[in-house]
Amino acid sequence: MHRLNQKTCVITGAGRGIGAAIAHAFRAEGAEVIVTDRDEAAALAIAQQIGAQHAKLDVADEADWQTFAKAFPAIDILVNNAGITGLEGAPCPHDPEHASLDDWRAVHRTNLDGTFLGCRYAISAMRGRPSGAIINISSRSGMIGVPRAAAYASSKAAIRNHTKSVALYCAEEGLNIRCNSIHPAAILTPMWEPMLGSGADRDARMAAIVADTPMRRFGTVEEVAAICVMLASDEAAYMTGSEITIDGGILAGSAASPARGE
Repeated sequence: MHRLNQKTCVITGAGRGIGAAIAHAFRAEGAEVIVTDRDEAAALAIAQQIGAQHAKLDVADEADWQTFAKAFPAIDILVNNAGITGLEGAPCPHDPEHASLDDWRAVHRTNLDGTFLGCRYAISAMRGRPSGAIINISSRSGMIGVPRAAAYASSKAAIRNHTKSVALYCAEEGLNIRCNSIHPAAILTPMWEPMLGSGADRDARMAAIVADTPMRRFGTVEEVAAICVMLASDEAAYMTGSEITIDGGILAGSAASPARGE
């Protein structure tokens, strides 16, 4: 069963990781997919793999969104996936005491401003359609504090809240446009590779990172993509302003460790 037949879907930050997995899953469900990324070569590579269109899009750049809207004025589904932690480049502090204002703003510009601009575009692009779905990729970090990644946590918390504002606005306007957020925790993406390495201690490093996760493992990009498919489909027609956590049970409470067999 193709749950997204005849749906035009845009995914931001889809050149790798979670975004690429969502693109693959949507295409497998019959969607017409537009793969976007600020790295156009990465977007093109994924698009060629799945038989989709692609476009260069820096989500923090309003002019890029305006250009994109002219090329794709009508869509059915948008996944605001593009995001950064702020920790990708040269080491710099991201704690509340030492983070610079420029570094703080850079994270919010991509994560929060990018989501705002995406939602604004999507509402206009979905107004003339029978229905629409906006899916914002937030994070477990948007539901808790993160002392060494304060900007990331703040931006993801704001995405969580903005999702609800968009959902309520669309309902108030009488639009059949839903907006929901997904909150992944430790998902095994290329972002983790510098910390995990490829040495003999890789498995031990992985185990240490997920030691506080009741399910004792990383999540997969395919597991996040599966939730996106559900939220994009008509199966979720009565869901808006909702949030779904994909965290292996962390927010359920990890104080009690389940017994492990020998």
